[in-house]
This record gives sequence, C-alpha cells and structure tokens, in this order.
Amino acid sequence: MKNKKYIYTNKKHSQKAIMSVILGIISLGSVLLVVYLTSRAGGEALNGYGVTGLLATLFSFVGLILGILTVRENIYYRIFPILGVVLNVLCLVCISMILYLGNIL
Repeated sequence: MKNKKYIYTNKKHSQKAIMSVILGIISLGSVLLVVYLTSRAGGEALNGYGVTGLLATLFSFVGLILGILTVRENIYYRIFPILGVVLNVLCLVCISMILYLGNIL
C-alpha cells in the first residue's frame, strides 16, 4: 500500500490578493478592449475611452498596492499576490506605452 503524505498548513488565500487579481483583470481587459475598439474605428478614440483609461490606471495602482502589501505577508499563499502584481504592472506598462506612442506619433 502506498504511503500517503499530507501537509497540513494554516495558510489561506488573502482577500486583498484576490481583489488585486480582480482589479488587474478588469483594468487589463478594459485597456485591451479600448485599444481594439480604437484600432477598429481607424484610430479615432471617443471621449469615453480616455475616461476608461484613467479608471484602468487607478484600478491598476490600487491593485498593485494591494498585491504588494499581501506579497510581504508570509501567512498567505503566494499565487494570488504575485498574479495580482504581474497583471497590474502589465496593465500599467500597456497604458504607459499607449501614452508614449501617442506622444511621439
């Protein structure tokens, strides 16, 4: 009979980290949707797209802060905080690239 090994731990998933992942998905999805809709319209963006970019930036900053605060705590699992930080940084990089390319073109 095979010996079963169980690891018991008191770690759990942080709600702040889960919120960081949710904010990262919302912000990255909205930025990608705005880029797609703008490219489909021939490069002409509506006024609402700018507001969406601003809100996505704010969501990304809040999600990044929540993710960093949770990564520093050792009592939680690490997957959601790291995923939240990666998603929010990726969104901020996308927004930065959009602003940079809009400035030089």
